[in-house]
Amino acid sequence: MTRRTLDRRTFVRTTAALGAATALAGCSGGGDGGDGGSGGSDGDSGGQQFLSQEPDYGGFLEEANNYEQTLDMTDSDSVTVEVGAGEGLAFGPAAVAVSSGTTVTWEWTGEGGQHNVSGADGNFESETVGEEGHTFEHTFEESGVHTYACTPHEAVGMKGAVYVE
Repeated sequence: MTRRTLDRRTFVRTTAALGAATALAGCSGGGDGGDGGSGGSDGDSGGQQFLSQEPDYGGFLEEANNYEQTLDMTDSDSVTVEVGAGEGLAFGPAAVAVSSGTTVTWEWTGEGGQHNVSGADGNFESETVGEEGHTFEHTFEESGVHTYACTPHEAVGMKGAVYVE
């Protein structure tokens, strides 16, 4: 019996190929049409609509995990944002647009350790917990940009924003 050893280069190449195949499998459709827990609406991008023009977040979201565009949820009475999304250190979605009077509920995934939700302007702040299913709500009445972060993980990019029209 011949025993083969796996060199580092072969291991890295194989692992990268498996990772790419797994990522593509998740993007290939054929799913059950579920909303993935982010409270999306009908649209062109995976059932979600995004704002045609991004609000000015003053650079706050430049280093934010999971931020690409602002999810348009202006027709919803309530919106849910995951706390501990992705690999546990992100909000999902990181940026959401709502109408005045909308209640945003942050729901903990149980991933990434202990998190909180703390408004940059001090208008709202949750307790710091890690328990899956824990929720915190805030109703946004004032138009404009409302930025927030997870205080323990802000330095690693756990930031988000609510844009109120």
